[in-house]
Amino acid sequence: MTRQHPKSPLALSRAAISCPAALRGGTALATVLAAAWLAGLPDAAPAQDAAGPVTTLRPIEVEGDVADDDEGSILADRVSGGSRMSADVLDTAASISVITAEEIRRRDAQSVEEVLQYSPGVVTDIYGSDDRFDFFRIRGFGAWTYRDGLPLGSSFGGIREEVYAFERVEVVKGGNSTAFGISDPGGSVNYITKTPRGGRHGEITGSYGSHDRKEVGFDVGGDLTEDGTLSWRFTGKLRDAEDEYDFSRDDETFLMLGLAWRPTDATTLSFVVDHLHRDGVPGGGGHPVGSDFPRNRFFGEPSFNYRGTDRTVATLMLDHDFGNGLTFGSTLRWTDQATDFGYAYIGGSAGGTVASRSFFANDSGAESVQADARLQYDTGFGAVDSRTLLGIEASTSDSRTTTWFTAAPDIDTANPVYTGGIDLSTLAPFQSRRTEQETTALYLQQELTFSDTVIATAGVRHDWLDITQTDLLTGTTTRGDYSETTARAGLTWKIRPDLSVYGSYSQSVVPASLTVEPERGEQYELGVKYRPEGSRALFTAAVYDLTKNNITRTNPATGLQDTIGEVRVRGIDLEAKVEMMRNVSLTAAWSWLDSEIVENGTGGNIGNEVSFVPDQVGSLWVSWLVPGAGTRGDMTFGLGARYTGGYWFDDANTQRTGDAVVLDAAWSWDVREDLQLNVNIQNLLDEKHVAYGGFGADFHNPGRTVNATLRHTW
Repeated sequence: MTRQHPKSPLALSRAAISCPAALRGGTALATVLAAAWLAGLPDAAPAQDAAGPVTTLRPIEVEGDVADDDEGSILADRVSGGSRMSADVLDTAASISVITAEEIRRRDAQSVEEVLQYSPGVVTDIYGSDDRFDFFRIRGFGAWTYRDGLPLGSSFGGIREEVYAFERVEVVKGGNSTAFGISDPGGSVNYITKTPRGGRHGEITGSYGSHDRKEVGFDVGGDLTEDGTLSWRFTGKLRDAEDEYDFSRDDETFLMLGLAWRPTDATTLSFVVDHLHRDGVPGGGGHPVGSDFPRNRFFGEPSFNYRGTDRTVATLMLDHDFGNGLTFGSTLRWTDQATDFGYAYIGGSAGGTVASRSFFANDSGAESVQADARLQYDTGFGAVDSRTLLGIEASTSDSRTTTWFTAAPDIDTANPVYTGGIDLSTLAPFQSRRTEQETTALYLQQELTFSDTVIATAGVRHDWLDITQTDLLTGTTTRGDYSETTARAGLTWKIRPDLSVYGSYSQSVVPASLTVEPERGEQYELGVKYRPEGSRALFTAAVYDLTKNNITRTNPATGLQDTIGEVRVRGIDLEAKVEMMRNVSLTAAWSWLDSEIVENGTGGNIGNEVSFVPDQVGSLWVSWLVPGAGTRGDMTFGLGARYTGGYWFDDANTQRTGDAVVLDAAWSWDVREDLQLNVNIQNLLDEKHVAYGGFGADFHNPGRTVNATLRHTW
């Protein structure tokens, strides 16, 4: 990445393992969603059979996780996010939403936020059109992310993932530390990587859209041997684009190559290496509070606002079936990454049309090695079926980050004059730190099924974390050791083969800082799942009560972090995914959230709502296929609606945004059997509202974008 300032040196260690009208609109949408949730009529199946063949998902177990063959369906029958063991979705005592490859394709989701924005309990776009990170929350809390079961870290502050790399995305609601380690109580997201599969297959895409977005993509693969024991897959995306504000860019290069070796039916060894390069301008610096400038108005500095990413990841996955119910799976991953970020942004008013600004910059880099190995044993004792999973996870990481912060020249928003950025080599860093972390964990999951009716699950995990932080400005070193145990338990009753109810309890833990206690959470949940026999539909409902304590905040008197407070969120999630017949499908979701600050070390805000937690969120996406006639191929029309209730920008509940409804649309045409044209529109009516504010500037939600894609498949 080429910048107008020198990059900080990142000497990285290569050590061993890491690790009202609006309210009425919302109520109406909630009513529609509730009706959709109740619309899964079993008698839809005959119409489906009469209209044409049904695509049946073929489960494929991947190194302890599951990656259904999601081609052609928005429904997934199996999940792994609840306990790391592949299981039928009705048998899992957790609320899990799966976004399949087909659903991602139908909505043409270009980012993780777009992938998740039709899932219950998930709030996206909370930072508006800011594109630094993947900004989303689950059940009111920030979410941790994983890739194939290994941790990536918090979505806030992390690298924006390339969606084209994944077969599917699993969203687990509630704390999940027992299964995957560090996690917030609201939930987590697990990305399933595309790996080589047998047979010749592929697609090539070309896209053009708003903001001069030009993009090509490819996902091709096949066998290297006649017997299919050795397969390959090559995936990539190249983009040259701008964004909705002046002086912007959104360029990307992503390449991923995979090889899979299957010497026997019992063994699969897969190797995947990928590289992600991003070069962008993540935001326009915000707009003055209460203003209504066009979205493209830029109040940063053209020569200083930037965000770059370079990351290389190599992953080795092994699965082996010993027979007699004993299987082994392991994953080894090496990651090397570097990011830089510069931002000039509005921080307040200097009087009249003049806004005050600040400069912020950060350079960081990290190298890590992560490893996970697990044994699973399936057996039976009369009418009792047993599944046991025992695993060990270890990781090591070495990272450095340097941060600069200083005042920037004011800018007249009525007549902006840009003054240029700053030379970081002449400015003393605000903070420079090296962090070395070693993690080891042991986990055990046990599942007992009684007479194919009652399923009891339990899990326990213990993590050991050793963290060393060195202040590179003062030379001082601080060390901390953490030893944390988390547990999870669930009970599922299959009332009928197509209907189950469950209850669960789960714990979570996040080490916030060396100087404070880890943030801990727990959740109680009751739920029901219904998958009508003879139809392609899944309906789920869950009610939950979760808390998080030891909340960490910066003490304004000392500048250090203190452990204070406890927050609580109670809510309801409803979700429906239905393929009512061959030519109609829908995805519907609605959530109600009641958040409260229970304790606060500063003595204020008790009883207030938690910032950035809306009281309701809902969504509905409907696809309608019009069969081809004569020389015209099939056409599919899609329309979606997303509702987000108002939320506070601060825990003091002094500033708030209103409710909002955003519409999306899609159209596809099968030009011929192997060629398809897709047109997708995000924010169809160009609805505009303040998504983030409260500190001197407003940031609006992303505006309307139109994207056309031509896809050739074989």
